[in-house]
Amino acid sequence: MEKFVEVISEVYQGQFGNFTITKNDRLSVIVYRMALAIAALCFSLGTLLVLWQPHNPDVLNGLTWLYVAFSVSLGVALWTIHIYLELLHRVLQFFWMIGTIASVAIAIYFPEPLAIAIYNHPLALIGVGSSFAALTGIFFKETFCFNRFETKFLVPLVPVLILGHLVNFLPVAIEQGLLVAWAILFMIFAIRKATQEIPSDIGDKSVFAYLKAQKQQAV
Repeated sequence: MEKFVEVISEVYQGQFGNFTITKNDRLSVIVYRMALAIAALCFSLGTLLVLWQPHNPDVLNGLTWLYVAFSVSLGVALWTIHIYLELLHRVLQFFWMIGTIASVAIAIYFPEPLAIAIYNHPLALIGVGSSFAALTGIFFKETFCFNRFETKFLVPLVPVLILGHLVNFLPVAIEQGLLVAWAILFMIFAIRKATQEIPSDIGDKSVFAYLKAQKQQAV
């Protein structure tokens, strides 16, 4: 127990002074990683099902619930992620909110399952795609902070697939291949996050404190 307390109260040297990592800090990282893992699992399972039995009504209805779990998990990840720039953090959360509202509206408006409605009406991706823009923001942050090889591919892959379907210039086989690559790389990313040291995901808290003080002085 004493060792556990020592780890929690360990002092780190930051760019603008010393800081400590608390139990709540560590808990937020654990929640962030669990949310990403659930989102990746839902997305990968949904990809597997839609490619395996694309015409099964039960599968298509099940995809809606997988998407709900994916969207909620993504929202939790965006709530607990540590990003130095508050404006960027809020923009990613706003994108997720727009995507969530659009998904609900599409599910209510169209009689078919959500996945089919989005696939058959590419313009629906303008709204729903906002959620994936938020996810791409997470991939970009992870690439910038940790130089992860899988997110280097995911950052361009996600918008290429979505925009390609939106303007209908990608063959179906290419879309399927990109979707599979997305699912595999997303799972690799989630698994590798689980083994990463927690303090690195928290970042330099002295930077957060400095940016907060600068904002207060500007008011």
